[in-house]
Amino acid sequence: MDVDWREVSRVALPGELPHTPATPLTALAFDVHQDLIWTGNDFGRVKSFYGSELQRYTGYRGHDEGPVRSFLFSDRGVVSLGPKSIHVSHRRGLAKAHIMSDRMFDLRCMSYTSKGTSEVIAGGIQKSLLTINLDRGTVINEIPSEDDIVLMRRDRVICCGTATGSVNIIDPNSFKIIKTIRAHGASVSDIDAQNNILLTCGYSPRQSGYVLDPLVNIYDLRTFRSLPPVPFPAGAAFCRMHPKMSTTGIVASQTGQFQIIDIANPNVVNLRQANVSNYISSLELAPTGDALALADADAILQLWGKPDKMRFTELSNPVEWPSAPTPRPNIDFNENTPLSAVGMPYYREPLLSAWPSHMVFDVGKPPPKIDPEILAKMKMHDFVGYAPNPRRTRRYQVESTKVQEKPGLVQVPKFRSEKAREGESEVKVEEDDAPWNTPAADSRLSEVPAMYHKVEIKYSKFGVDDFDFEFYNKTKYSGLETHITNSYSNPLLQLLKFTPLIRNYALHHTARNCLSETCLLCELGFLFDMLDKANGQNCQATNFLKTFSSISQASAMGLFEEGMPRSNQSLSGMIQSLNRFLMEKIAADFKSCAIADRDELELENALITSSMTCIKCSNCGTETMRPSNSFVRELAYPKKGKALGNFSSVLKHSIERDGQTRGWCDKCRRYLSLTTKKVVQEVQPRVLMFNAAAVTQEAKMYWAEKNWLPREIGIVVQDKKFLCYQGAELNRIKERNPNVVVYELVGLVAEITGEADSAPHLVGMIDVSYSSVEGRRESSWHLFNDFLVRPVSQSEAMNFAPSWKLPSILCFQQKAAANAIDNSWKQSIDTGLLFKDIPLAPTSERCRSLTVDESPMPGTIVAIDAEFVALQKEEIEVKADGTRETIRPSRLSLARVSVLRGHGEGEGTPFIDDYIHTREPVVDYLTLFSGIEPGDLDPALSKHALVSLKVAYKKLWILVNLGCVFVGHGLLKDFRIINIHVPKEQVIDTVDIYFKKARQRKLSLRFLAYYFLRENIQTGNHDSIEDANTALRLYKKYLEFEDAGVFERMLNAVYQDGKLTNFKPPGENEAALAAAAAAAEAKAETKPGGPGAGGTMVMHGLDGNGSRPITPADGGSGINMTKSPPPPMQPLFKTQLMSPPLLPQQPQMQAPHQPQLQQLQHHGFHPQQVQQQQGHHPMAGMHQGSPVPQNQQQQQQTAPVQHRSFAKVMASPPPVSPQKRSMQGRWR
Repeated sequence: MDVDWREVSRVALPGELPHTPATPLTALAFDVHQDLIWTGNDFGRVKSFYGSELQRYTGYRGHDEGPVRSFLFSDRGVVSLGPKSIHVSHRRGLAKAHIMSDRMFDLRCMSYTSKGTSEVIAGGIQKSLLTINLDRGTVINEIPSEDDIVLMRRDRVICCGTATGSVNIIDPNSFKIIKTIRAHGASVSDIDAQNNILLTCGYSPRQSGYVLDPLVNIYDLRTFRSLPPVPFPAGAAFCRMHPKMSTTGIVASQTGQFQIIDIANPNVVNLRQANVSNYISSLELAPTGDALALADADAILQLWGKPDKMRFTELSNPVEWPSAPTPRPNIDFNENTPLSAVGMPYYREPLLSAWPSHMVFDVGKPPPKIDPEILAKMKMHDFVGYAPNPRRTRRYQVESTKVQEKPGLVQVPKFRSEKAREGESEVKVEEDDAPWNTPAADSRLSEVPAMYHKVEIKYSKFGVDDFDFEFYNKTKYSGLETHITNSYSNPLLQLLKFTPLIRNYALHHTARNCLSETCLLCELGFLFDMLDKANGQNCQATNFLKTFSSISQASAMGLFEEGMPRSNQSLSGMIQSLNRFLMEKIAADFKSCAIADRDELELENALITSSMTCIKCSNCGTETMRPSNSFVRELAYPKKGKALGNFSSVLKHSIERDGQTRGWCDKCRRYLSLTTKKVVQEVQPRVLMFNAAAVTQEAKMYWAEKNWLPREIGIVVQDKKFLCYQGAELNRIKERNPNVVVYELVGLVAEITGEADSAPHLVGMIDVSYSSVEGRRESSWHLFNDFLVRPVSQSEAMNFAPSWKLPSILCFQQKAAANAIDNSWKQSIDTGLLFKDIPLAPTSERCRSLTVDESPMPGTIVAIDAEFVALQKEEIEVKADGTRETIRPSRLSLARVSVLRGHGEGEGTPFIDDYIHTREPVVDYLTLFSGIEPGDLDPALSKHALVSLKVAYKKLWILVNLGCVFVGHGLLKDFRIINIHVPKEQVIDTVDIYFKKARQRKLSLRFLAYYFLRENIQTGNHDSIEDANTALRLYKKYLEFEDAGVFERMLNAVYQDGKLTNFKPPGENEAALAAAAAAAEAKAETKPGGPGAGGTMVMHGLDGNGSRPITPADGGSGINMTKSPPPPMQPLFKTQLMSPPLLPQQPQMQAPHQPQLQQLQHHGFHPQQVQQQQGHHPMAGMHQGSPVPQNQQQQQQTAPVQHRSFAKVMASPPPVSPQKRSMQGRWR
């Protein structure tokens, strides 16, 4: 208590009636959750006052049978005790429960039990103690008591002051009396217990009656020994322990004198005198120790403290004040007025009509109405009607009117495409609208809250991009997707990401030159960097899980989901085994790529706990010591029957575990019983990982206790003894012993069970403020349920319910290392991989590696394209009504990636063109879209120089972190499959550049190249170099248009003209090709120029086998070239700004044979374009060959032209007006 404490305010409480005097207060208490003071009087009336001004807040009558005796508080409301009832109400005064029983005679006091705020124990002037369940509102147990209980306080145990002057110490679990302390000669006046210290005040009999003792008795609750009492000559009537200072207390007399006492130094005297006109009836100290409230017999309430430092609670919840009344609207209400005109009031509590799920049952629905058409044709025979069946459904098919919902899953939102169709694309889902945002009032309830339910991805015909992930996550912390093998590890990966030391080691290791394909530490670094850059967007751990799935040791340990029977091991057991395996693996990975010898053990020392196992033979007594180091410690709980200890005692028992085993004794030369004991040498790990191992019922009882898991623990090793502290004991030890290492809880992984028809799953509870770059201000706990991420309270995160929520993994880190985020790895990235020479291969002649002068810098433009193969086909469920639903999409893998220079002399030249070696079997090479042929990814058969997925990925990762800007077409999907996140400012996507939102259609790369570049690409298989180069040139063309100020005009033109050909280059329309082929065959039967005719036209393309040009020898017929002048050209598009491609009118031509026609169609030619007389009128952007003179046919047959683009053969531009020609020259 500070020296400048004084009376801050006082208020006189009114009487029960307007002209009656006030009665003394019988109960006084500070709220532990809000800045409120609660009072109770003889008439059972409860009143509360707010803040240091003692502003009146609520008032209600809680008990009608007598005075209010005691108060208890929880986050749900206020519990008051009367002689024959217990009343539970909201802080606003609304009653929640009123519990009465014929076993309640004269209750005086109550306290919470070990089961938290849902159960209390009450006693009084009666022969039994009662335990009452507040949730059910019933008395669940009655414990006989020989003494009359007048006061009750709880610390580690429950202390009960009796009317005979003794204090009974009761176990909070068994409710048995552990110890009885004879404190005073008569009744106990007041007691308080805190930090294992008990203070008592009481009466002693004298000749004139009972007199207050002039001493305050002090007892140690750990040993139940009496400590030196503190004298108080004025007569100790009230006593309170200071909530923050463990050896400080306050003693007060009935006359208003109170003294601050120090148990450790009783000679220090600090006295105060309250200005009272009558005796003091109640006294209470605030939970913060910053305020003192006292009331006298005249019903005057005083508040003492320091005016500028007046707080009742540490973390005060806001007080809910009544809203200002709004004027009632004038509603003209009559029989035609709809009820919706009245509206609904704003509410925050569940409505009475919102019944819980266990009270709602399905009932039989009335039969559907019969179609009037059927009734009109119905004929009656006796009392039976019959009519013909209109056959509106298929045979054996009925229409179901009930929507079947998959139980156990959170209701999924609408797809983005559905929202766009319904005009909801701009509607934001409010955070309170989501079903899981309903606050869980008590995590100990048996019903699983919605936010813990298992979430699944739903797929529409547009794939995963159509799923609304934002509905589940409105934070800046990214979640991880499911539907990936072994994705049960998602919560553990998130926990490691938010552990600063592990994150730093992973990213620094990834920035080095490690190229091991099985290095999980590198994959963690890639994943952590992706989660940081995503900034709340959904991510997936595809590459990490693929590498993890390739490790045979993990398979032998049963860590894979596939092929593992769940009956052998629970999901919690799997994640704990994975935790143990992962810690050992990343330490070994770090050691394998250490820069210096001194760095080899750096990560291992940060994770490992060094200890020695002492093995003693029970026969000869020989002791041997063996090193026993561990990365992960498993909690070991005391056996059944032992007292329930706190977390630190369980942790100490787990570290220094004693055991019995049978083994070989070298001295006795036989197998004997051996005793083992672990001895910790020193505490050096900076990160402590624990497996909870809460399997037995006894272990689950520990986690059932509220707030059993501490936020901080302190560990010190002295004389080879392991000591662990928590709570107030830790604060006291830190002042005395500077060697105490304080660890703080970073987060945990919990298993969620108990959902109906749903398998168990894992979630993460993580304090994200621990790894904040900005520095830590206050705790910020978040739930990570795969891709569902939402903030939760610390109490919600650190409390458990054995029926559905139990911890699996706990992660502590040294408190001194909080927010130690090291991003210096970005300046030390090893970029040597970009400058390595390209391996000699037939396909590498176009690729040239970077030189030192071409080192990428922030803003360097590169063009990229990637090709993929399918490793698994999509899973589709066909329902009874014929609809198809995608259960799981096809799984694609990176097969080829090409990166080109975006500027300079080598613009368009690739410096990365990697084919990726795929170890998994390929189910579909997607050759038509990827250009990958069977055998291209097999080292034994491929003609390409193959690299591992990690090498190809790391090159891209280096470019991303160097600040390169990637240009491409449709990069969003490419980056998703590659499993890399590139910031938006480093992506230039031509899909988005050439897109008008109003048109709701995105243009293909092939059509854009045809329209703007006058080239026909992708005529055969796809080529990633060609696609990347085309995207780069389209971007350059966009810059030209922007510089000329005509981009919007050109964009409107491409949409307008593209509708004429369905946004496809001419020659792609199969219907037009088929019609032209039929017309050509009809003409071939009536016109000359059949087989053997001259005038052969050679197409500059390969035949169906891809080996040589097409000649008359292939089909036995050439194409007859007529001598008439070329027909006039008609424009295909209306817009002539860029001289777009022109299509000729239908010329007279000889019908080619079927093989030739198929080849022409394959290369995108219209049958009407294959014949002209002497000149060649080209189509800009179309791959069309030129007529070949007769004397040159033989030469072309022997030396075929291997052009990929057919547009390089003598093309003359179409006629353009002088005006347009000048504009055209400017844009070029």
